Amino acid sequence: MSGVVTGDAVVLGLRPARLPSRALALFIDLLVVWAAYLLITIGLAAATASLDEAAQTALAITSFVLVLVGAPIAVETLSHGRSLGKMACGLRVVRDDGGPIRFRHALVRGAIGVVEILMTFGVVACIASLVSERGRRIGDVFAGTLVVRERVPAARTAAVPPPPPWLAGRFSGLDLSAVPDALWLEIRQCLTRMRQLDPVVGRRLAERLADELVARTGTPPPPGVPAAEYLAAVVGERQARDARRAFASAERGAPEAAPGSAAPGAATVRRTTAAAPAVPSEATTPTAAKPTGFAPPA
Repeated sequence: MSGVVTGDAVVLGLRPARLPSRALALFIDLLVVWAAYLLITIGLAAATASLDEAAQTALAITSFVLVLVGAPIAVETLSHGRSLGKMACGLRVVRDDGGPIRFRHALVRGAIGVVEILMTFGVVACIASLVSERGRRIGDVFAGTLVVRERVPAARTAAVPPPPPWLAGRFSGLDLSAVPDALWLEIRQCLTRMRQLDPVVGRRLAERLADELVARTGTPPPPGVPAAEYLAAVVGERQARDARRAFASAERGAPEAAPGSAAPGAATVRRTTAAAPAVPSEATTPTAAKPTGFAPPA
């Protein structure tokens, strides 16, 4: 199957999900939703036994719409395309350009899903997925979405290029807790394919991703830092934090050292500290004037 192509004609490394995995994810979702609907229906029938037939019919229609239609839309919106079944199967709904979906995408998929999934028992959705080159059902076509596989083998994942030395460690105080995984995935794909893209297209894509990253972190990049180098520096900072957390976990789980001997990770810590890139100071600056911003010295 073909990959995901952005509006700038950039081919991303997302792989569309095949029909068996999508069908399994849909079966899990429908099983959970129908179980919740039956429980709510039984509860409403017991609670509204004293009401007239018209009121009971109105409540039944309302519960059907809220549980079988509204609940899946709300779950996909809040989880950015990951329902319970898709999480179990390693799938995610994304936009055609690879970005996370929003409420309008989930609304269109859910509304059309009533016809092609609930009313036809999934027959129309299966036929549409088989006919489509990328396995999209009718709801995906109208919503401009695609179901992709999130679990990609590590051997096929290209390494992100390291940030420039003059940007190493400059974003250590940046708050990355609000950045979603989907945005990290887009940034990684952009950086790993930057040299394969047209310079204008690559710069425009990097600037769009940098704007989204700034909106999530609340901290704009310093003046003079190109978008691609800013993204590489932030990704490098995230990887450094992950490495420090993994090292701290390994240190806590390591056996205690014998008296008089060095700690198990002391030599590694010294080597890591010694190998860390030094930030140029005023004394080591080749010229008398200080460099402004984060731009490299001329």
